[in-house]
Amino acid sequence: MENTKSTIISIAISFLLVGFSSTVVLSQSDSCSSQLSVGSLVPFDTSSLRCFPAWSSEDFILRYGQSGQNIWSFVLSAPDRSSYISVGFSSNGNMDGSSAMAGWMTANGGPGIAKQYYLGGKSSSACPPDQGSLQLVANSSLIISRASRLYLAFQLTSSQPPAPYLVFAVGPRGSVPSSNGFLATHSNRAASSIDYATGAVSGAGSGGFPAKRWHGLLTILGWGVLMPVGVIMARYFKHLDPLWFYSHISIQGVGFALGLVGIIAGFNLDDNVPGAAAHQAIGICILVCGVLQVMAFLIRPGKAAKVRRYWNWYHHYVGRGAIVLAVANVFLGLSVAHESGSWSVAYVIYLVIWVVAGVLLEVRKHCTRDEDL
Repeated sequence: MENTKSTIISIAISFLLVGFSSTVVLSQSDSCSSQLSVGSLVPFDTSSLRCFPAWSSEDFILRYGQSGQNIWSFVLSAPDRSSYISVGFSSNGNMDGSSAMAGWMTANGGPGIAKQYYLGGKSSSACPPDQGSLQLVANSSLIISRASRLYLAFQLTSSQPPAPYLVFAVGPRGSVPSSNGFLATHSNRAASSIDYATGAVSGAGSGGFPAKRWHGLLTILGWGVLMPVGVIMARYFKHLDPLWFYSHISIQGVGFALGLVGIIAGFNLDDNVPGAAAHQAIGICILVCGVLQVMAFLIRPGKAAKVRRYWNWYHHYVGRGAIVLAVANVFLGLSVAHESGSWSVAYVIYLVIWVVAGVLLEVRKHCTRDEDL
């Protein structure tokens, strides 16, 4: 009996140790202070490559080196977010017009795919696969998944150092290219300049806030947050005259301005993705409603005018319709952009607070009205 208990305890401890070891392996992260963990799987020597943190916020690490008189070796390491990773070579720091290497793991657990792309524009269709100016060494390109990280390795043939600017990008989380190989619009990007001889890097990890995020943030804040607050001010605080009026037009004015700037920021975004056309059409409807509301304010009849009641109907229902469309379009836009669920959760929390506040204020309004009667 004692032997049986000892055996069971030994097995349990073994399982715990194996689980702990697996957790440690799965939580491994790459760093320039350690040797490349997948070096033995890369078809060229990686032991003497220089290393630097290429993009700190996304945990991109790049190793590079001149492996021969005309051979340059690269290994890009990044977290595996079930999307593609890429590094482009640019003469001026811009993504458009550059050539890039991108890689991702296939959804069915098959071998990874590494391709060269020519970045001819901001849309997916303007970035064809298997094109570009990079002279790749045959059988040197591959991507490896190990311990929740991706390792994109490749070699270039060049008598001169590659282009002086590196452009890094990461695809939408949970989305990999389809069978045609076209990349979805990146969810974030960064650029840095590099002196290949000395390893000096400037601007590493300084990827600016992408236009897609500006578009989403401004339109959500303008149409989806401030506009509903302005409605509450107009409906429930008229007893604070004229404070309610100036608060209402100020909040709605700022919301309209932010939403307009956000729409302008979205003009250059890729519309060749599923759902983008519907998102764009709804956005245009919201903008038209907003312009109509501004025009209605400018031609607002006096309180004693007979047409004032019809103007009120128009102003109220067009405004409410615009807000309903805005809320729906926020969720559609987050889906089109493949943003993480935290954005949707945060907006749902705001909507719940707004609805609860509206219900409480509506009850208070009716109670006050009954007391006056």
